[in-house]
Amino acid sequence: MTTANNRLELGKAKFEELTGHPAEAFIDSLKNISPDFARRALEWEFGDVMAQTALDRRLQEAVAVAVFATLGATAAQVLKLRIGTALRAGLSKDEVVDILNQVALGAGLPAGLAALQVAEAAFAGSDEPLGNEQPPSE
Repeated sequence: MTTANNRLELGKAKFEELTGHPAEAFIDSLKNISPDFARRALEWEFGDVMAQTALDRRLQEAVAVAVFATLGATAAQVLKLRIGTALRAGLSKDEVVDILNQVALGAGLPAGLAALQVAEAAFAGSDEPLGNEQPPSE
């Protein structure tokens, strides 16, 4: 039997594994407005759904990027985070861009454009070149 405390601890561990960020920082970011929301998100999204799935990490992250991209501007911060987790899971920048191009077919060009702009910001600081870029020469 999984207790609420076990779900929270599992969620914190999975959040940190996927994002590379401390779960306590996420909790602290919501402590003044809704600490219960942070706990629920960690328990449900990361403790229940992300930790117990038949999908491998790359596929989980590809699905997450597509879903959050379809939500448009309301999910921009989460999309940026999940693009980072997708890269950590082994997706390439080109794969992320291709996912976002596919999203534009169903969600519309404005959603696709907004998602590509979020991706550009998420890619900042990454050394991996896009397919249309040349790697830096030494």
